[in-house]
Amino acid sequence: MTDTLSTTSDVTSDATSGATHLTHLLHPADSADAAWWRHAVIYQIYPRSWADGDGDGIGDLPGVTARLPYLKALGVDAIWFSPFYTSPQADAGYDVADYRDIDPLFGTLADADELVAKAHDLGLKIIVDLVPNHSSDEHVWFQAALAAGPGSPERARYIFRDGKGEHGELPPNDWRSVFGGDGWTRVTEPDGTPGQWYLHLFDTKQPDFDWDNPEVGDEFESILRFWLDRGIDGFRVDVAHGLIKEPGLPDYDVEQHLLDGELKPGSPVPPMWDQDAVHDVYRRWRKVLDSYGTPDRILCAEAWVRPQERAVRYVRPDEMHQAFNFDFLKAQWTAEDLRSTIASSLEAADSVGAPSTWVLSNHDVVRHASRLGLPVGERQPNGISATDPQPDRALGLKRARAATALMLSLPGGAYLYQAEELGLPESTDMPGEFRQDPTFIRTKGEEIGRDGCRVPIPWEKDAPAFGFGPSDQTWLPQPEVYGEYAVDQQDGVEGSTLELYRTLLRTRRERALGTGGLEAVDGFGDDVVALVNTGSGDADDATTLVVANLGSEPVQLPEGVTVLVASGPLTDDGAVPTDTTVWASL
Repeated sequence: MTDTLSTTSDVTSDATSGATHLTHLLHPADSADAAWWRHAVIYQIYPRSWADGDGDGIGDLPGVTARLPYLKALGVDAIWFSPFYTSPQADAGYDVADYRDIDPLFGTLADADELVAKAHDLGLKIIVDLVPNHSSDEHVWFQAALAAGPGSPERARYIFRDGKGEHGELPPNDWRSVFGGDGWTRVTEPDGTPGQWYLHLFDTKQPDFDWDNPEVGDEFESILRFWLDRGIDGFRVDVAHGLIKEPGLPDYDVEQHLLDGELKPGSPVPPMWDQDAVHDVYRRWRKVLDSYGTPDRILCAEAWVRPQERAVRYVRPDEMHQAFNFDFLKAQWTAEDLRSTIASSLEAADSVGAPSTWVLSNHDVVRHASRLGLPVGERQPNGISATDPQPDRALGLKRARAATALMLSLPGGAYLYQAEELGLPESTDMPGEFRQDPTFIRTKGEEIGRDGCRVPIPWEKDAPAFGFGPSDQTWLPQPEVYGEYAVDQQDGVEGSTLELYRTLLRTRRERALGTGGLEAVDGFGDDVVALVNTGSGDADDATTLVVANLGSEPVQLPEGVTVLVASGPLTDDGAVPTDTTVWASL
């Protein structure tokens, strides 16, 4: 007989009824009228690569505005934009020269205002990137610092130090850049002599601010207010864990990566990451945002910090609203890893009263439709080249659809990266001469970098540049295979990845899964992630069983359930195949 399923958290096995699936509480339900950001699905747009309105091969704000109805129809709640500020584009806009203006590549402030207004008319909120750890070396402050010389108030806004060695010819300490190479660059002083060094944890064109200087904090409060006054609904904060450095800048002879915030037992906090004083910055910012009233304006932390107990400090009630759940993004495709990550993430977030914010792809990692097509258990690569082992495209897409279905069933917020709703794979055949990521350049190609997930997306299979814009130009080359994934090839097509996302997002909203309670379900086997979301919404019965099968054999669903959506076809007898996730009503 097919097992039935009980849904109370303290249920025990009942042999007479056949109930062998036991549940236990992972997370209590949120309030049905919880603030929008506690359950929102937010769509990331990388402005260079979403839609080109003028035909120069680079995406822009008018291009986005024209396609906003697509996002409304997809079913997301808000849009997050990677940087569109004035910038020399040394790191694709994460080197900001003017925080209060739009780069001509993308349009004008008037274009931004029109975009915000039209998005709000459609019920979509707008979140913009804020880059407070560093500016461009072309920012007026840094140019003034170079001209003013050592000991000046202008230099005190950045981290300038005298070098070591007899003539100051050695860097002040041994810190390395996340993008490879030294973390320090020596300047030529106004009199033409070799001079001080400045810190850049990223590219040489991205000097770090000195957040111990009150001028820096005052300037960023002003920047926040500038964009809030223009109607912006929130900020995603780049390198949120990096603003404050340990006093004295002690040596730390470790190769730098974004995940260097992770602490091993007994290890000290790295002197450039996750310093306790950084939280004072965000308490100040939270007061600014709260002063704008309702609906809430929000902050989301990009904080590559481990363990989770330290990461959730960024989302305490008087700090940020959200933080990306990078543990979930980096989890291996095994039921054990996913179960433990989901449980520990919810426990950590609940300890500070915050929602967990789930994510699988973004502009800094290999797209999960490709990442999940690589062998399980191996280190996740920083980019994939044509000479690297290639992902299994079909397997990666099947697992990506299942992973997304699992993610969108979880309570809290979620972020989607542009074109993941198309199942778009990573570009892995891009010749080196087209690559622009500073990581690729600074490591001389040893690290492939992030260009492969940033390629312009396809809208129409048979149009020039796959419909990206009115010309055949694209700032990065599009693989030929992208035509198969174009929007016009999936729109209205039953079983397509685009229609799967639309169904998942609609069902998530109808059943209020974002504010639901979550229970783990035992009894399906070690290779299955089984959960019950007890959200309530417009559906008559909004208790949802979620079954993600990562094992080698199909898994039978309990008797009496009704399948709502599946990431792929079920077997002829209604079982859940390998690498498939199902939502069912109880």
